[in-house]
Amino acid sequence: MELKGKKINFIGDSITEGARVDSPDNFFPNIIKRNAQLAEARNYGVGGSRIARVPNPQNIPSDEDFNLRARRMDPDVDVIVVFGGTNDFGHATIPLGIPSDKDEYTFYGALDTLCLYLINNYPDKQIVFMTPLHRLNEDLDYNKRVEEKLPTAAPLSDFVKAIRAVCERYSIPVLDMYRDSEMYARVWAWCEKYMPDGLHPNDEGQKIIASKLQKFLERL
Repeated sequence: MELKGKKINFIGDSITEGARVDSPDNFFPNIIKRNAQLAEARNYGVGGSRIARVPNPQNIPSDEDFNLRARRMDPDVDVIVVFGGTNDFGHATIPLGIPSDKDEYTFYGALDTLCLYLINNYPDKQIVFMTPLHRLNEDLDYNKRVEEKLPTAAPLSDFVKAIRAVCERYSIPVLDMYRDSEMYARVWAWCEKYMPDGLHPNDEGQKIIASKLQKFLERL
């Protein structure tokens, strides 16, 4: 795909929003806009947000799920990039569900709803999903939830598998950042260099995301 002059909507969480990044110039959507000469790089990242729905009686922005926010995106777009799932795991309140789910309060169900919405409303546009990155304490967090017998306990890798599976159902390309990001948070040397808090990529980490995503899009 030729990216020059394209308009891209990036919908995501705090990583897309640019948390812990020193300069907005180094948010990965802005890096891609600059390097690929995009016409628009619209950042719809909201810190703390999840793909799955949660009750939100007070209309807190971080509790507005991806499905709700996708409906407010600028429709004049060529490419839509969805990068989420880490908060669905991290907040320990989202049931993973099962592959046949249609319930937006489960991760599988919300993914299915989001994919169908994007396909039906942007049938001639390129849609791409990205899987979550590794987190520093993902195994520790999961094991603690199992010990506490939380009904929502599932490893981060299962949320990654869900994204792969649902996107495969609809033939949506997936950039697997869990497998191929080269930012392995559980090794301290990598963590210190690219995501010092164990979750949010810093300026250098955002540059890696931008490079990998741009190359992925250009191959489509």
